[in-house]
Amino acid sequence: MVWSTSDLDSSPPLLPAKVLRNDAEALQAARELADAARQQASRRDQQRKLPWAEIEQFTRSGLGSISIPKAFGGPEVSFQTIAEVFRVISAADPALGQIPQNQFGMIQLLRLTATEAQQAVLFRSVLDGWRIGNAGPERGTKDTLTLKARIVRDGEQYRISGEKFYSTGALFAHWVAVKALDEEGRQRLAFVRRGSPGLRIVDDWSGFGQRTTASGTVLLDQVPVDAELVVDNWRQREVPNTQGAASQLIQAAIDAGIAEAAIDDAIAFVREKSRPWIEAKVDRASDDPYVIADIGRLKLELHAAEVLLRKAAQVLDEVNAGPVDEASAARASIAVAEAKVLTTEVALQASEKLFELAGSRATLAEFNLDRHWRNARVHTLHDPVRWKYHAVGAWHLNGTRPARHSWI
Repeated sequence: MVWSTSDLDSSPPLLPAKVLRNDAEALQAARELADAARQQASRRDQQRKLPWAEIEQFTRSGLGSISIPKAFGGPEVSFQTIAEVFRVISAADPALGQIPQNQFGMIQLLRLTATEAQQAVLFRSVLDGWRIGNAGPERGTKDTLTLKARIVRDGEQYRISGEKFYSTGALFAHWVAVKALDEEGRQRLAFVRRGSPGLRIVDDWSGFGQRTTASGTVLLDQVPVDAELVVDNWRQREVPNTQGAASQLIQAAIDAGIAEAAIDDAIAFVREKSRPWIEAKVDRASDDPYVIADIGRLKLELHAAEVLLRKAAQVLDEVNAGPVDEASAARASIAVAEAKVLTTEVALQASEKLFELAGSRATLAEFNLDRHWRNARVHTLHDPVRWKYHAVGAWHLNGTRPARHSWI
């Protein structure tokens, strides 16, 4: 079943979802989804065709609930598995990796700040196939932490008003997770049901990369929200936690997937279509010694990034195996920051170097190889890696712990 984009203000169909049992099943489901998604990924990008069928396969396969705690009926797979799931999917289609990323971030927030009753309701819904979309960021504010959206008490419920952008996943979602300030200026996280009066999803995302993530506008005009679905999100800053590191791990995995796809396409094009440069005096472009060296360098950089990605995921698993304190939370954030730097850089380098190695023919629109660079450039703007370098240096040089937020 494919959802119609003519009904953006109503909830998409709720389809039965499998509950996966372990890490191995999650990895297998990710590989199967990647195989299916890869076939039309380029065409979806060219036509800006939203990946409804692929998102529905993601949900039906049980991948959406792999981080749900075992205490609530989920498989609670390792961070190492989560990173690999997103890397594999993003190598096939990074939009398909980015769309559910916020759902995983919200699950982490719920584990940290929601009551047990709230967790029971929302975790059960995800296990049943409900998707969570994001409505946190806003345009025109001082910075990404500043919010204009407001949530006010109205009898036994709340009402929320505001305008959001970069709302990745909201168009595909059954729950829209909205950040807003209450009467006391505290940040609350409201889970709004799709189809609620006053809620409108606008498909106006026009980024030149990650074109099919539908990361556009969410409008809220006095939208009613059940009190039991409003989470005290401000509490996440009160205790040491790994929420930011967990979110960043997935972002890094997406970039690693983009890099892998760019390098694979570069290798295939050089082997099958490129012509050797005349001074190389070889019959095949794949025998050009400089091309060989550059492919070797890109592969080494990708492997280094993947090693740091796996290491970061392992650190997150170790830290979350026990009580999280300031030191262990910082250790996790720094490990992920190191991985994020390398995955960002190799995604950008590989997607640009592709054209130098493959040659002029690779720029033809029919191949759509520029999508790798466009996707890498847009996705890596999520948060600046120059500040990751600073965080890593400050930690190793002066023992300075990174700030506590969702971007480190």
